[in-house]
Amino acid sequence: MNSTVAVRPARAGDRPGVEQVIGAAFGAERPGRGDEVVELWRDLYESGLMRISLVAVVDGRVVGHVGVSHAWLDARRALVDVLLLSPLSVLPSLQRLGIGTSLVRAAVATGEQTGKPAMVLEGSPLYYGARGFDRGSTHGIVAPSDRTPDAAFQVALFGSWEEWMTGRVVYPDVWWRHDAAGLRDPVLAEVEERLRDQ
Repeated sequence: MNSTVAVRPARAGDRPGVEQVIGAAFGAERPGRGDEVVELWRDLYESGLMRISLVAVVDGRVVGHVGVSHAWLDARRALVDVLLLSPLSVLPSLQRLGIGTSLVRAAVATGEQTGKPAMVLEGSPLYYGARGFDRGSTHGIVAPSDRTPDAAFQVALFGSWEEWMTGRVVYPDVWWRHDAAGLRDPVLAEVEERLRDQ
């Protein structure tokens, strides 16, 4: 790719491009998955849960996107507002060129500026571990569903995080309505097997 990639906050006019990128990226995983994630994204956006929405643009075209929404950490002392990174999408033809990495870095930097203490996600520890995330359970931060493999529940801690901020993460209802927390079998079993080998 010869053109420069620019990462910037998403604008209202970017929404069709964002949905196209999400659909293409997740649709490449398995048929129908792209439509499911686009519907989840729409519900997050329309419900006002989005805190950060960034796009990667090449020659005026949206080629990547990352969304960061609201969640809570159910700590013993208090319920703590945290950030949830998902979804991260790059057009399949442009993957493995560093666009996803640029989006993750920008999301983490923007997230830290919000004053929230942490950003969590469900994803590959190999991918996200190399981009500033660590296993949540190492810090006493637990996934909202037992269907999320421990190694896949990742966290980036920010300057406002304190040691008492431990406990289970709670996702807003939209994630449960879309059955988008954790994984279901047989995918869960396959992921757990791969993670055991890492």
